[in-house]
Amino acid sequence: MQISRLIARLPYPSATLQRGAAIAAIIAQGGIGVTGSIVRVTGSGLACPTWPQCFEGSMFPVQHPEYAALNTWIEFGNRMLTGVVVLVAALCVVVAWRVWLDHPERKRLLALAWTMPAGVVAQAVIGGLTVLTGLLWWTVAIHFLASTVLVWLATVLLHAFGEGDTPPRWRVPPVGRGLLVALVVALAGTLVAGTTVTGAGPHGGDSDVPRLQAPIETLVQVHAAMLVTYLVVLAVFGLQLLRVGADRRLWRRYGVTWAVALAQGGLGSLQHALGVPEELVSLHVLGAMAVIVTTATLWCAARDRGPAVGHSPATEPALAITR
Repeated sequence: MQISRLIARLPYPSATLQRGAAIAAIIAQGGIGVTGSIVRVTGSGLACPTWPQCFEGSMFPVQHPEYAALNTWIEFGNRMLTGVVVLVAALCVVVAWRVWLDHPERKRLLALAWTMPAGVVAQAVIGGLTVLTGLLWWTVAIHFLASTVLVWLATVLLHAFGEGDTPPRWRVPPVGRGLLVALVVALAGTLVAGTTVTGAGPHGGDSDVPRLQAPIETLVQVHAAMLVTYLVVLAVFGLQLLRVGADRRLWRRYGVTWAVALAQGGLGSLQHALGVPEELVSLHVLGAMAVIVTTATLWCAARDRGPAVGHSPATEPALAITR
């Protein structure tokens, strides 16, 4: 295959480059979600009213009596960030492909890398649907939730670069594994419930966008209840770590997960008490991405896939970030 021959000519990626590509993917996938929230809270969601063009007949912003220039450039800038996400996704694939060419057993690593460009394509389609349907709340919710899945996958990719591909050996008992699954389910429920609060809230991306017709106080309570569920499961998981005498690395990641989740909960409470100010909305989205990263990191730290291979099977492991 021609592409494989071209990639094979590249130098074998260093440990730093492998980590850097995955970290860039986490930042890019999470960042596009945060900038999307800025578009929403500034009412810029339809400032580029067509897709994929900004205006009919123009890919770039033009003066228009119905749209403020600032709002148009905010929406256009968010679209342009997709280009950065594409480049980072391509870098992840090239790096993983180069590793796979020397180590064909690393199919899982390459498959995870390919989820990055696949996600970009999916997000482009969802983004177009969001614009063409006039920012219907459920399309905006799907757009955001797709970003959360990609942030999770990018975090798993980061760990995949630094671990082997043997079947996972869990560092917690079966009950602990079940609790981790429950933790992820609770996190997913919290995120979905959060999108319903956003759908009924004041920041729809445009003043004429129809909102979710549901009592927002009830939606907020459901969202809060899901976060409490997440924290309860996290606490019970901590008891399992005590039971098995978990190592320092796993405890450290567990502690970071608690700190980030509590900070996010406090920020959400403050946001609600202050009437959902625009600045806190974007910070809350950033906090959600941080909770996803820490939860995914805790998941990965709870199992061992063996050491990562180096430049050749005979060399010492080049990476061991999850051990």
